[in-house]
Amino acid sequence: MTDRTTELAANLARVEDRIAAACEAAGRDRGEVTLIVVTKTYPASDVRILHGLGVRHMAENRDQDAAPKAADCADLDVHWHFVGQLQTNKVRSVASYADVVQSVDRPKLVSALSAAAVRAGREIDCLVQVALDAESGQQGERGGVAPDRIEELAGAVAAAPGLRLGGLMTVAPLAGPYAGRQQAAFERLMEFSSGLRAAHPAANMVSAGMSADLEQAVAAGATHVRVGTAVLGVRPRLR
Repeated sequence: MTDRTTELAANLARVEDRIAAACEAAGRDRGEVTLIVVTKTYPASDVRILHGLGVRHMAENRDQDAAPKAADCADLDVHWHFVGQLQTNKVRSVASYADVVQSVDRPKLVSALSAAAVRAGREIDCLVQVALDAESGQQGERGGVAPDRIEELAGAVAAAPGLRLGGLMTVAPLAGPYAGRQQAAFERLMEFSSGLRAAHPAANMVSAGMSADLEQAVAAGATHVRVGTAVLGVRPRLR
C-alpha cells in the first residue's frame, strides 16, 4: 500500500466515522446518506485510489479539469457529479461524462444541457441549486437561484428531454440571514425539498454539507454530502 493510499484510507475512515455518528445522532440509517468525494485539483491517480477504497461518487467543479480526469478513469464504475457554476459553452463537454449536474440555476442552462444530453444519447440527473442568500429573481454569490424560482426551474428540468429532475442542492451561504447558520440553512432546503416532492415525487435528492458542516447537513436530512478537503487534504493552489 502506497503512502498516498494509506493517507486517503485514514482520511476516508475518519469521514465515514463522522457520517455514521451524525446519522446515529439524527436517528437515521447510514445507508440514507451518500458520500460524494470532491476531487477537484487532485489527479486521476487519487480517483483510482478512492475507487479502490470503495468510493463510487466523485465530484468536480471545472470542466477543464474534470473532462480529462473522467476520460482517464473511464474504465472505472464512477458516478461523476458536476458541482460548479456551469457556463453554456462547457455544457457539451460536461454532458459527455457527468451523471449528475448539481448546479442547474437558469433556464438557458436547462435548454443547453437538454440539447447536449440528447445529442450524446445520455440521460443526466439534474439538481436545482438553491441560493439562500439571493433576493427574488436574483442569483446567489456562489451560484444558484432564489427560492421563489425553484418551482419554475424544476418544471423546466422535468419537461426537458435527456434530463431527470433529481432534487435540490445548496451551499451554506456566506451572507444573508443564514450566514453562519448552516443547520438552519439546510433545514430550510429540506422544507423546499418537501414542497418539490409534492409535485415531483422522484426528486428526492438533497445535496448539502461539505467537510466543515456535514454533520449539520445530515442532521437536517441531506441525502448527499460533498466532501473534499477532509478526504484529500488541503488543496493545491489553482493554476
